[in-house]
Amino acid sequence: MKIEGLNIHPLKSGRAIPVESATVRLDGLAGDRRFMIVEPDGRFITQRELQALARVEATAVGESLHLEMEGRQLFASFEPEDRLDVTIWDSPVSAAVADEAVNETLSDWFARPVKLVHMDALAVRAEGEDWAGSPAPVGFADGFPILVTTTGSLADLNRTLAAKGQEPVGMDRFRTNILVTCDDPWAEDLWEAIEINGIVFDFVKPCARCIMTTQDQMTGERIGGNPIQGLAEKRMSADRRVPGVLFGWNAVPRSEGEIRLGDEVRVTKTRAERWPMKMRA
Repeated sequence: MKIEGLNIHPLKSGRAIPVESATVRLDGLAGDRRFMIVEPDGRFITQRELQALARVEATAVGESLHLEMEGRQLFASFEPEDRLDVTIWDSPVSAAVADEAVNETLSDWFARPVKLVHMDALAVRAEGEDWAGSPAPVGFADGFPILVTTTGSLADLNRTLAAKGQEPVGMDRFRTNILVTCDDPWAEDLWEAIEINGIVFDFVKPCARCIMTTQDQMTGERIGGNPIQGLAEKRMSADRRVPGVLFGWNAVPRSEGEIRLGDEVRVTKTRAERWPMKMRA
């Protein structure tokens, strides 16, 4: 097995940026989900409620951010002393906040009041103790540093969608970080750990999927095949700790280093049983 795809998402819920190589840090891939759009009170915003985020291409320039949306461009820089208390789900973070001119421009782009924040060197967040054994450092991702998916599982989902008369979907719908070539659908359910270029990634929790997977990742429109309906056929979790349909696994890196497209992926530890799924009548 090898790395088929690598992606970072500089702006949470913004467009994915495919990369040929990535630096693995304990809190995820370098440059992944380090910036975020929030409500004026600091609550995080994603494509779930603001579909237009899919149309934003963000590029980090050091500790600053270049944003482009439908021909409009904006450059945002951050001062460490300008901070805002933000929340991702129930997780609080003190983040650097962009100046008012930047926030006013973004509010105009999205036709609602918003602010742009940055997970800078002073921001600290750790999550997932119950799953990872100890709190894992993480940026603005929903809960864990890295998401891993496989080609075989996407192929199987698309076969299910085809049987339902729906269009196939691309892996971009699932906003993965590391895509692994594996012909065996859902083999990752049995992986407890993998190793890439000497770096161990523990698979700590399956990823429950939401309405964002139904959205085109270039336009934000809810069009094309519906992964939620396809996954409901055989990927509905039977474990109340992670309700809903599942695709991909949240992973925690146990060391740091570099990975590249084409790197070998080795399974170093397996589970005795798959994650339990509900059977459809």
